[in-house]
Amino acid sequence: LSERFPGHSIVISTSTDSGYDLAVHRFGRERVFFCPLDFSWAVRRTLRHLRPELLLLAELELWPNLVRQARKADVDVVVINARLSDRSARGYRRFAFLTEPIFRSLTRVECQDDATAANFAACGTPPGRIAVSGSLKFDHAPETRDGVEVQSRRRWAGIDPWHVVWVVGSTGEGEEAMALEFYDRLRSRHHELRLVLGPRHPERFDLVAREIQTHGLVDHRRSRDPSLDDGTWESDRVILVDTIGELRHWWGVGTLATVGGSFGDRGGQNMLEPAGYGSAVSFGPETRNFAEISQRLLDAVAAVRVQDATELQAFIERCLTDVPAADALGRAARQVVATHRGATDRTMLAIEQLLDPKATAARKVA
Repeated sequence: LSERFPGHSIVISTSTDSGYDLAVHRFGRERVFFCPLDFSWAVRRTLRHLRPELLLLAELELWPNLVRQARKADVDVVVINARLSDRSARGYRRFAFLTEPIFRSLTRVECQDDATAANFAACGTPPGRIAVSGSLKFDHAPETRDGVEVQSRRRWAGIDPWHVVWVVGSTGEGEEAMALEFYDRLRSRHHELRLVLGPRHPERFDLVAREIQTHGLVDHRRSRDPSLDDGTWESDRVILVDTIGELRHWWGVGTLATVGGSFGDRGGQNMLEPAGYGSAVSFGPETRNFAEISQRLLDAVAAVRVQDATELQAFIERCLTDVPAADALGRAARQVVATHRGATDRTMLAIEQLLDPKATAARKVA
């Protein structure tokens, strides 16, 4: 957007501390601020200071007062990378007298899939304002392990060619303990196996470090420890990724991947990053946040869904003993990602049409 519209100022809002830190890292502190709480007075004051021409909302950040006040200020509101599950749509429709005006006021909705498009229409968005552009996450997924970011972490970890690295990332409570429990058993039979843990939330880093120690293993923290002095990564040492924004590159270090948030009730996390690298991907039974993506991977035999710790252990052991099968999963995953790229260009086209002065003037007259 900055390259195509150099005359526009672009700012990014966030609602969490970790999101703020990551946004500052990627875009610079001068562009990032905390989104106001969804009170009319707070939203009005923010809009008055920013005087935006366009408000872009990601996925499903439909804060009622934010949308309402933006439209009152004659600001176009666009939802990009939109997702709306059947369950969420039923909830919105149950209170249609409150929510339908919000959906109806949206200028444009660029949806990840056909199901989302149907749900936005059912909730009140005029069908003519809805398009299916695909998921931006496919375009954001990595394409190669050969980049500097991945290779520098491989050197930092001291990985030997015979190592098989298992990355368990975006984890929540209970998921690290589950992985550690049978990693300690597997490593005695599979001397090549190594483990990387990447907790989802920074406030849990210390807790996970203690969990590693509880299992009689050594926590090698990315934020504090230098690279391995002797250049050898022994199996009793577990790498803990306790840094913000790095897990994406650590997925590329591993060839086996388990995506967390999927064994509890959090709805799962993004599995496209390990898929893009061509890892043998697994995840738990709960992936409602990425229902369409996970189903596409499963349909293409490009990932495996496991129901519990027992099935996960069986999957990892199968990958270790049947390497061609694990490689086939990885190749299929990369193919799925490659096939569904292109959402960024389609989304940019929609935004460009809105920011073009002639197109904007013609639409407002209509």
